[in-house]
Amino acid sequence: MSLTTYWLEHAWLGTHVEPGVALEVTQDGRIGALRTGVQTPPPGAEVLRGLTIPGLANAHSHAFHRALRGTVQVGSGTFWTWRDLMYKVAQNLTPDSYFALARAVYAEMALAGITNVGEFHYVHHAPGGTAYADPNAMGEALIEAAAAAGIRITLLDTAYLSSGFGEAPNTHQLRFSDGTAEAWAERASALKPREHALIGAAVHSVRAVPAAELATVAGWAEERRAPLHVHLSEQTAENDACQAAHGRTPAQLLADHGVLGPRTTGVHNTHLTDVDIALLGGTGTGTCMCPTTERDLADGIGPATRLQHAGSPLSLGSDSHAVIDLLEEARAMELNERLASRTRGHWTANALLTAATEDGHAALGLPDAGRLEAGALADFTTIALDSVRTAGPPARLGAETAVFAATASDVRHTVVGGRHVVRDGHHTLVGDVPSALAESIAALRA
Repeated sequence: MSLTTYWLEHAWLGTHVEPGVALEVTQDGRIGALRTGVQTPPPGAEVLRGLTIPGLANAHSHAFHRALRGTVQVGSGTFWTWRDLMYKVAQNLTPDSYFALARAVYAEMALAGITNVGEFHYVHHAPGGTAYADPNAMGEALIEAAAAAGIRITLLDTAYLSSGFGEAPNTHQLRFSDGTAEAWAERASALKPREHALIGAAVHSVRAVPAAELATVAGWAEERRAPLHVHLSEQTAENDACQAAHGRTPAQLLADHGVLGPRTTGVHNTHLTDVDIALLGGTGTGTCMCPTTERDLADGIGPATRLQHAGSPLSLGSDSHAVIDLLEEARAMELNERLASRTRGHWTANALLTAATEDGHAALGLPDAGRLEAGALADFTTIALDSVRTAGPPARLGAETAVFAATASDVRHTVVGGRHVVRDGHHTLVGDVPSALAESIAALRA
């Protein structure tokens, strides 16, 4: 039984743009039928003018980093000085303030066409490392924030045990650590999925999880068939320290301890050897590129084309939220590669949209999302084709226009589970998203 019918003026169907598509949504929030060649809206249909694409998947997020926007762009510095500023924000988070901030951040994501977020969550405890009465109070705050903002979340509960290759956590990191991987697993096991939320796992990095503890995290994810993510080779300093401690690269260390595989996604994967690339591709381990953060932190340009050719599926994330715009992330991945290689055309617009939709959802444990087809989750977003950025090209080039010209500001509608979360550029659940952001960020600086 259909709940709602949407008429899509133009729809991206994975390989091409189709004009006049009627999309029916079932009672359980899935696409029941998709009819092409529908030249005018059926009676009672909700009309979505512009280009409708599957909902965007933000495969890598640290919600509280949104509070850093602007402040960490003052002057110069390195990744490591940026990290010190990040720690100061993390110290001020409470379950209530994190809920308020994350709700606003996830609402900003919905306004940008994002229907699912992979939250790489490691701020688990109170300052000093004391557990809250509910040991998962911070994770629960994020899950509830996503519900309040109307989007889906894969909470990637993160093991973070060390300041670097066996060193004890520093003062700031105490609230990230459960002490051991076994204690992390016990706490994470109490988290339960819900209709809008999946529970996955993450290894923060090889510097933050001792080698002897890696298999415990990987085993927890394997037992649950859950997504497993890991920051990988983001910095050359991490590679050098891993070589000094273990005589191998981070990718090789992860392979030795069973972390790599088709449900695992390496985030950044920036500074890899040929052997690393072959390991990731050969095991089907995914790659999540976060170009706006990687360039903001001067991390470098990762070997995305080589990784994909080796067999590593690509997804995209906004990571530190220097901007929240998955269209920009897709565009940046291609344009970065052009700068590095001095050649054009590494990915088509269709391939870049696939990374931002279908492959991103798969990396977050939702293989039934990210496509406009019968049976898929009814999560989609509509991009204006008549804004100052997108006006002019023919609609059949809507994919190219979306990727290479549009921005998050061109998102007009976002639908999750068949229900409008963003309508005509306005969030239906969070009335004033800019104020919600400003107030929740100011509260962390008080």
